[in-house]
Amino acid sequence: MELTERIPAAVLGATGVVGQQLVRLLHDHPWFSLEAVAASSRSAGRPYGEAAEWMLDRDLPPDLAEKIVVEGGEELSAPLLFSALASETASELEPLYRDRGHLVVSNASRFRMDPRVPLLIPEVNPESLELLRDQDSSPGGLITNPNCVVAGLALALSPLHREFTVEAAVVTTFQALSGAGYPGVPSLAALGNVIPHTRSEEEKIEQEPLKILDAGFPISASAHRVPVADGHLASVSVKLSRPTDLEEVAEALSGFRGEPQERRLPTAPERPLVLVGDYDRPQPLRDATRDRGMAVTVGRLRPDPVLSIRFDLLVHNTLRGAAGAALLNAELALARGLLDTTAPDAAVEVP
Repeated sequence: MELTERIPAAVLGATGVVGQQLVRLLHDHPWFSLEAVAASSRSAGRPYGEAAEWMLDRDLPPDLAEKIVVEGGEELSAPLLFSALASETASELEPLYRDRGHLVVSNASRFRMDPRVPLLIPEVNPESLELLRDQDSSPGGLITNPNCVVAGLALALSPLHREFTVEAAVVTTFQALSGAGYPGVPSLAALGNVIPHTRSEEEKIEQEPLKILDAGFPISASAHRVPVADGHLASVSVKLSRPTDLEEVAEALSGFRGEPQERRLPTAPERPLVLVGDYDRPQPLRDATRDRGMAVTVGRLRPDPVLSIRFDLLVHNTLRGAAGAALLNAELALARGLLDTTAPDAAVEVP
């Protein structure tokens, strides 16, 4: 894709963990430029460097630190908005901006299960972007990315369902603290501990993959919060409709590619699923940032004595599971001609 001017974008909820990742990723993005950062009234009117308690492992660029935060709900000129809002705030602001003509790409859970809204993983269900035409808000629209665990789980289930038909899945997750936002889980509750409940997570894991995969098989989920900074680990057991060997399953997983790889979208990993053979992998410390945090690592593939197969998978929860997922969704929307680029000085040639 040849770019003459980068498309202006803004981030809603820019001071939180996911908002900060979006700000970082947009700073050097080849297609999009960060025009504005928006947050609550507590942060509005302050320089972003003061309003955001920067938590990422690289310094905040000075030009971003000096941007003045605007209050969510104010008029924005950027045609593309990335939402890292809490669900309650998203309920109000995302439809507001969509109806004003913006394409809103959301990480919030509020509208994921709305039948008119794409719940998108670009490698899995790119055709769901056609739902934008049913929202009656052109040129505006709303796209969502899934729950951070589902971003990895649905990727892994997709080639299995396509090749062998999944009949049931059991998922146990061990989820990083960053998934709870900041300040998140109190340190005395998290350190040296495992918390066997994360609010609404199990319901999302059980419901969202079925919309993405257009499937009806049951999923049983158990979610746990563990003292890990980044990276959601999941132990997955799957029942397949027919007997198969592990070599066939491994080939389906490792050979999986999608439209982002075909189009070479900037945020797309070379391989969305990376199958590793080490007996003790994947691990958050060693695998979460694979391919800029956008590849999902699958390991410990083996027979399951109750169902058919089982494996572990690891997804970086704030990148592939949140900010990076939203960015990839926007890239695909642009490549498919579904992003109105009529903002001043914005012009692109779409592949």
